[in-house]
Amino acid sequence: MLSEKIVLSPEEIYEKEFKVDARGYRPQEVDNFLDLIIKDYSEFIKLIRGYERELQSMSDENSKLKQQIRKLQTELEAQESSSGSSNINNVDLLRRISQLEKIVYSKMSNN
Repeated sequence: MLSEKIVLSPEEIYEKEFKVDARGYRPQEVDNFLDLIIKDYSEFIKLIRGYERELQSMSDENSKLKQQIRKLQTELEAQESSSGSSNINNVDLLRRISQLEKIVYSKMSNN
């Protein structure tokens, strides 16, 4: 994801050479400014990589929670079809499903 939209690397900025003519910019000012850009670039890359790891972690957790919801829904359906008299177990399963859904959807809305 990172390399798709970023054209320059900090190293490429650092290694860039400019031609100097009689009326050109002061090389030291250009170098100082490019040093600031390199620092920012490096920090942006670190932030993006951290966010990508965090996104992957949350996606994995979200998938696990969705699997748990599907499993509980399947168990609930199986219990409902096998016996209608176990209302206590059904209520308990419904509570668990509801809690898992709240967790999943609250994490999705925070992203």
